[in-house]
Amino acid sequence: MFRTSDIVLIAAMVAAAAFTYKTKHEAEDRQTALRKIEQQIRFEEDTIDLLKADWSLLTQPSRLQKLSETFQTELNLQPLEARQIVGLDELPARPLTIEDLSSQPLGGMADSGGAETDSVVTGGVVQ
Repeated sequence: MFRTSDIVLIAAMVAAAAFTYKTKHEAEDRQTALRKIEQQIRFEEDTIDLLKADWSLLTQPSRLQKLSETFQTELNLQPLEARQIVGLDELPARPLTIEDLSSQPLGGMADSGGAETDSVVTGGVVQ
C-alpha cells in the first residue's frame, strides 16, 4: 500500500500548504493594516491643510482690525492699526553692539532719570 516515504512526502506537502496559507493570511492582514494607516495619513494631512487655512483666515490683519473695532468698548482696548501686527520675518534685524549697551545704564532698562511719565508701555501699546 503506502510506503513510509509516501507518508512522509504527503505530510511535507500538507505542512507546506499550511505554511503557505499562514503566510498568505499574514500578508493580507499586513496589507489591511497598511491601507488603514495610509487612510489615516490622508485624513491627518487633510486636517492639517484645513487648520492652516483656518489659521490664515483668523490671523488676517483686516479681520483683527474689525474685531478690535467691534469689541473696543467691551474690552477697553486702545485703537489698533493693521501695521501693528507683523510677523517675525518682517521685524528689522539690528545687531546689538557694546556702544548700545553702554549708552544707557542697565542696557537701556533703567528709567529716564527719575522723571515720571503719564504713559505706560505694555505689550507695545502706549496706554
